[in-house]
Amino acid sequence: MRGRKSAERVTRYADRFAAIGAEPRLRIVQLLLSAHPQGLVVGAIQDELGIPASTLSHHLDKLKNEDLVRVRRGGTFLWYTANTEALRDLLNFLYAECCTRSKAIEPAGLVSISQAPMESRERKRK
Repeated sequence: MRGRKSAERVTRYADRFAAIGAEPRLRIVQLLLSAHPQGLVVGAIQDELGIPASTLSHHLDKLKNEDLVRVRRGGTFLWYTANTEALRDLLNFLYAECCTRSKAIEPAGLVSISQAPMESRERKRK
């Protein structure tokens, strides 16, 4: 029974990673995190990212179906927020696999990586 529950859990994580694996959806999550905790209305997301309305609707539905974003109605507007609990759960999953069980990455290395600007990390790769 434990193996089955673990497999279901991994499947849930895989589905969530797949949802944020598309570049537009990852940009949406980043934008919603920057607007946390209030969130953003659909029009603001569309204006900021330049994604056509029908395409944006598809991406938001995918993120909502995987419980990565939440939606609430405020008057005539739909407000979207990042589901930080679900995102924390994904990070904890990765952390447990790479830093506690297998020790593939030292935990201190994660902290230093997250503090370095993206551009400097990319220069180090080249």
